[in-house]
Parts: sequence; structure tokens; C-alpha cells
Amino acid sequence: MSVEPYGADEESAAVLRTVGRVIKMCREREGMTQAGLGTAIRYSEEQVSSVERGRRAATEAFLEAADRVLEAGGLIAGLKADVEKAKFPKNVRDLAKLEDEAVELCAYANHVVHGLLQTPEYARAIYGMRRPPYPEDHVDALVEARLARQKIFDQPSAPVFSFVQEEVTLRRPLGGRMVMRKQLERLLQIGRRRNVEIQVLPTDREDHAGLAGALQLLRLREGVTVGHMEVQLINRLISDPKDIQILEIRYGIIRAQALTPRESLAYIEKVLGET
Repeated sequence: MSVEPYGADEESAAVLRTVGRVIKMCREREGMTQAGLGTAIRYSEEQVSSVERGRRAATEAFLEAADRVLEAGGLIAGLKADVEKAKFPKNVRDLAKLEDEAVELCAYANHVVHGLLQTPEYARAIYGMRRPPYPEDHVDALVEARLARQKIFDQPSAPVFSFVQEEVTLRRPLGGRMVMRKQLERLLQIGRRRNVEIQVLPTDREDHAGLAGALQLLRLREGVTVGHMEVQLINRLISDPKDIQILEIRYGIIRAQALTPRESLAYIEKVLGET
């Protein structure tokens, strides 16, 4: 999914500025300089300055160390959850929030492996191919955001997942042979979970309901279904019931045209053996 750089939305920037002010207040209360704090927690003065100005999202280790050195009694360390959310772009946060509220997630991916199924190496390869290219630190942030969303699989109330992957996404060697092998192994690992179904849509199908592109449907706890679509620079959520109905019809046909989950895992194993 396309994302904006840090500071691109005011909500995130406001949280990081607030965290920076809290750290600065605690530091000045202890009569410590930015350089002194940096030395004490093993970060550079520039890094401390960037965090205090809200230009950089503090790491968990930074917050815990600063809390300890500044004797903040948990005030700084308690900001970890806020920083974790704020350091990701708004569209990632919005989608992650919907995923957390979903009881069922259905997705059809036609160009790459779906983001929730990607390994770190595969995700980094994809973001590294972006043109014009992202700065390296932004690639790091994008990969971290993508992996953070995958925690949904381990939640006690994790939703039911249905993924349909085009065959080409299993055979396109993005990142190279070893990256692709790890990715295929990851698909097999996730696909064996009781609440996950992965299906492969073979290239040789003569009928195809997914020619309009990738799609995602999220059925929420309150009974509402929302859609998500992304193409080039367009990234949008869909809530109109008539549009949702069309997407649900299309996804149902796509699933019917794909291999069964059991056949699909066997097919992924076959491709892995050939990779």
C-alpha cells in the first residue's frame, strides 16, 4: 500500500511533538543537556534533539532508557503505545484500525503477495523498487509498518482470513530466488492456520472475475462491511452498500474460480520445489 512520509499528517506530528515536550521537560527538570542525555542512553545528541522537536519517532528502547535515566517513574515509558501508532502514516493507521475491528478479512491480490502475508525481505524488496525511490529510512519505516499490521494473526480474537493470490505472485521472483523461497515458506506456514485460507488462482483460467484489480473486504464486528482498493497513487476505503455488494459478488466468483485451499497449499509446495 502507498504511504506518506513521517510528518505528513498533523495527527501523527502532534503526538510526536507532545512526546518530545514530555522528554524535554523531564530532562530539564534533571538539569541535563541533550548531549548528556544522549550519552547516558547511548544515543547521539542529534537523535535526542530530533525526538524532542517531534521530528523523529522515539524507539521503544529510547523511551525506556530515557524514563530510567531521567527517573520519570513510567511517564516517558508509558508513551510507547502512542508513539507506536503515531510513527506510521495515517492510511496505515486507518487500515490497521479496521483490521483490528474485523471478524473476517477477504483479499484478492494480483501483482504481489498480500501485505499481511509478506516476509520482511519481500516487503523491503517491493518498497525498494518504488520509482521515484524512497529514502532508505523511509523504506525502513514502511517495512516496519507492514510487519506491525501482521500482529493481527496472533490476537486472541483474530478474524477469519481468506486470501486469493494470482499464480503469477508466486512465480514472480521479486527480490531474488532466496527472498521468494522464504516468501513461499511463509505462505505455507500461515496457510496452515485454522482461521486462514489461502487460494491460488491459476493463470490458465479462461474465466476471470478479478480483471478490475486487487480488492479487500473487511467485515466488522457491528455487521458493517467496508472495502479497500489501491492502484497507483489512489488508495481509498469504500463504504457505499451498492459498491460493497459488487465487490462481494466479484470476490465470491474469484474464490470459486481459484483452487481449493488444500489444492492451493499443495500448489505452493510445488512452486517452492521449483524455486
